[in-house]
Amino acid sequence: MTNKVDSFIEESKRLTDNAFQSHFEHCEIPEQLKNSMLYSLLAGGKRLRPVLLFASYSSFTNNSISKTKKTAMALEMIHTYSLIHDDLPAMDDDDLRRGVATNHKKFDEATAILAGDALLTNSFELISEDEHLSDKEKVYVIQSLAKSSGPAGMVAGQILDMEGEGKKLNIQDLEKIHEYKTGQLITFAILTGAYLAGVSKNTLEHLKQFAYYLGLIFQVQDDILDLVGDPEKLGKPVGSDQENDKSTYPGLLGLDGAINQKKHYIKSAEQALDASKANGTLLSELLYYFGQRDH
Repeated sequence: MTNKVDSFIEESKRLTDNAFQSHFEHCEIPEQLKNSMLYSLLAGGKRLRPVLLFASYSSFTNNSISKTKKTAMALEMIHTYSLIHDDLPAMDDDDLRRGVATNHKKFDEATAILAGDALLTNSFELISEDEHLSDKEKVYVIQSLAKSSGPAGMVAGQILDMEGEGKKLNIQDLEKIHEYKTGQLITFAILTGAYLAGVSKNTLEHLKQFAYYLGLIFQVQDDILDLVGDPEKLGKPVGSDQENDKSTYPGLLGLDGAINQKKHYIKSAEQALDASKANGTLLSELLYYFGQRDH
């Protein structure tokens, strides 16, 4: 990873974390609920979705990324709500997330559920109040985020993932699950950043293809790290996919096969990025970061 990308990611994380601190200082929320929401929001996440949104916007305009800040916050709030609920006993039943106790272990199950609900609903309120967006832009962002995170998006992927446990899935089944569960919010980040920068519909179509492959790259690497990653860097034990009897890329293709499949996705992502005339931008450099990350 280049120094440019490294500093961009760190600056994006700092901006997002500071924005959350400021936002919640001015929110009148019951203390237990606020503590639970902030606990998971500020538990050291990579902020890859806000980073992608900022990068997409910055790849097509020199304007300040302040226009995209609240949208990035809303996106991360929805991502965090999904993690809180994913960790619950009824879902993945995990004890650790990002190296610390999961929300329901730190607080209790009911509080964790409500914290997730609150993050989800507050995210849309945040966008509706964004003074940097026009009414047309607010409608686009709210509608896109609702679709990407709802029953035709991330939530669809979650239930397909649950239904796939214990079954022998093929590569097409796996791609469909991750297109929704992981890919939809990544696609939202890239398309919304570019939309707010004012790109053409044709460019958005090419970026949609890029985002699709980037989501799959992210997931292949996730599956590889669950097999051979460093638990300290990951902040959680490895091998949870096998314990939950989930189909994974290494499980279907072997470790070498999964690595080769990732290379195929990277090539397809490069072609889409070239068509969108975004080669040499931050998006281009982040493509390789996603494929090589170690946590």
